[in-house]
Amino acid sequence: MTKLIYFAWVRERIGKPEEEVTLPETVMTVADLLGWLKSRGEGYENALAHPEVIRVAINQEHVEHREPVAGAREIALFPPMTGG
Repeated sequence: MTKLIYFAWVRERIGKPEEEVTLPETVMTVADLLGWLKSRGEGYENALAHPEVIRVAINQEHVEHREPVAGAREIALFPPMTGG
């Protein structure tokens, strides 16, 4: 099981702060994860309509979308940072 944590408007659109999931074998990278999540329903689709702007951390370390997710205990999804 992998814990997914959602922040800010990602959380609002998905409708929950976190969840425990078993990732399908086809989900190998962060990009695969975002695509799989997007297929899970309207809230996910709205939150991940533009996956390229979503920032991701695996086990509390920010990663690129090509990063493998194998062995991840926790994956956090963030909207882009704004402000100064």
